Amino acid sequence: MPRLVVSAAHKSSGKTTFTIGLAAALARIGRRVQCFKKGPDYIDPLWHRRASGRPSYNLDFNTQTPDEIAAQVAAREAGLDLALIEGNKGLHDGVDLEGADSTAALAKLLKAPVVLVLDASGMTRGIAPLLMGYRMFDSQVDIGGVVVNRVATARQEAKLIAAIERYTDVPVLGTIGRRADLVVEERHLGLTTPQETDDVERVVSHLAETVAGGVDLARIEALAESRAPTPDRARPIVVRGGKASLPPGAPTIAVARDGAFCFYYQDDLEALERAGARLEFFSTLEAKRLPPADGLFIGGGFPESHVAALEANASLRADIAEKGRAGLPIYAECGGLMYLSRKIVWNGVEGDMVGLVPGDAVVHERPQGRGLVVLEETTAMPWPRGGATPEAAGPRRVRAHEFHYARLENLAPDLAYAWKVLRGDGITGRDDGVVIANTVASFTHLRDTSRLDWARRFVAFVETHRAARREGRGERIAGAAPAPVGRRGDLGAVGEAMAFGGLR
Repeated sequence: MPRLVVSAAHKSSGKTTFTIGLAAALARIGRRVQCFKKGPDYIDPLWHRRASGRPSYNLDFNTQTPDEIAAQVAAREAGLDLALIEGNKGLHDGVDLEGADSTAALAKLLKAPVVLVLDASGMTRGIAPLLMGYRMFDSQVDIGGVVVNRVATARQEAKLIAAIERYTDVPVLGTIGRRADLVVEERHLGLTTPQETDDVERVVSHLAETVAGGVDLARIEALAESRAPTPDRARPIVVRGGKASLPPGAPTIAVARDGAFCFYYQDDLEALERAGARLEFFSTLEAKRLPPADGLFIGGGFPESHVAALEANASLRADIAEKGRAGLPIYAECGGLMYLSRKIVWNGVEGDMVGLVPGDAVVHERPQGRGLVVLEETTAMPWPRGGATPEAAGPRRVRAHEFHYARLENLAPDLAYAWKVLRGDGITGRDDGVVIANTVASFTHLRDTSRLDWARRFVAFVETHRAARREGRGERIAGAAPAPVGRRGDLGAVGEAMAFGGLR
């Protein structure tokens, strides 16, 4: 399968808007494009899906093994025309000094050529040594071509192309002019989502037309085709993905998905289905009550931007609070945690929320937690572990990520937490995953991979709760002998935190 990696010299060079435009332009001419995004990013894949018509998947060295990443790409791209992988940050950026977590490392792993999108603002001849340096820094990275972005005038364009052709052997695949209408608006957590973009189809169509008008699509396709890797028959292709066929009577998990809550990994949703759950999506902005369900999953998003609407839907908030206190299994991440708190405060505006978590979510001007986290599970975690041995039961140490401007303030003392924070911030700086009845709510975003099968554990917890309710054994289920609310669970001494790859 032909593959391409889109990268840049540094972040905010235009690689996301270029990727959106390229995917949409290729889809317009009948190409079946499978998009991927490097790193723990929720918003860019939402745009990829709008452009290509297919779900986009994340590739992350922090939560996946290299073999798992390669297998996932091979499985998802099968039968399509092009795998289009958008990098994060700059080509060689990352935490690891040797570059093991960089976009360059991903391109080498996937044997995919790189299209560099370079911001040419204020540059002419200087673009040549920049490209020469990138070619020389790591000769194993296949830089297949360059797209020169934010070109101000025809005169600058001519000078840029002349310098690249005179001093380097990197093909110029096209140029894109500097235009304000080519920018997708940003906010405190990154790009705005498609759900919150006016006339999103027009925006995607405009980006497609711009890329098709400034870039040689045929040369890009030929580049990907000429570098298409030979399948590694020696490598077993095992991928955690795809939908499962659910038996009658499968437990139902309600999933909040709307403008306020949209941060979900596509393969996590598929993992919940593979674990045996039926997903029932609903809107926190419109639904008056939860749909009939055995569990609830509220992902991250932008509840602070929808405070008034969330507060106005008092019947749903009351329904969630009542069911949560009665023992409905709930898992909430970041924005979901904020929604379950007493209230959200942002820019002088505040609104009442569910009130299940005894704290106030206050949104600050600067990030309160950002980057990769390492957690260690405590005895308060209620989800069953399973497995005949501790090793088979899965790791107690969790690699994940967080990105939040909110902090929980005025917290009730002595709450139980599912995780001790070894690296990162979490809720208290040392704890994350507050446990209330059968609810686990945290600032951490988990990812279901071979290193952490959280979806299976949550579904097993939901199923155990449902079985107990049917048998009249009560609502409180002790999946892993959790500490009662008001007491801390603790595994005792913890090891040193480990440093992993970067988050843009």
